Amino acid sequence: MRVIKTSIPDVIILTPKVFGDQRGFLLEMYNARTFSEFGITDPFVQDNHSSSCQGTLRGLHYQIEVPQGKLIKVVRGEIFDVAVDLRSNSATFGKWVGVRLSAENKQQLWVPPGFAHGFYVISEWADVLYKMTDYYAPEHQRTILWNDSCIGVDWPILPGVDLVLSENDRYGVKFEDAAYYNW
Repeated sequence: MRVIKTSIPDVIILTPKVFGDQRGFLLEMYNARTFSEFGITDPFVQDNHSSSCQGTLRGLHYQIEVPQGKLIKVVRGEIFDVAVDLRSNSATFGKWVGVRLSAENKQQLWVPPGFAHGFYVISEWADVLYKMTDYYAPEHQRTILWNDSCIGVDWPILPGVDLVLSENDRYGVKFEDAAYYNW
């Protein structure tokens, strides 16, 4: 597995070795020993699968009391995946990183605890798998407004494609009013 550093050092792109032949391919999505070499040591406790149509934007989500690390992989289609640093003591606090993940490039993104996360569906349809380091706790779920100018995420919104947002995502809080992590 190859690691690609992003502009936020704790957020990394993982590119697996792909073994292919006439039958198709095999790759290792997760191996605790290998991942620990990259500093990913939290145990994963929950797997999620979301399926979304083109133009869907999910995020920017996080859990304030039970922060979740997320390992994200696309198994169908393509997304633009975003992580925003909410660790108030971090040198990259308030900064974001965006990565295109697709079934074709087979890359995964590690978003450690302490970050808000979201993605935008570029392809006609996308299936996204997440491995989580803590359980979903709806009472601690928070959402920052996806287009908040203080963060300034440069979403690759497709011209002529309607933006699909949940009510929760449509009315997220501004970054300046969000709860942050104090570690």
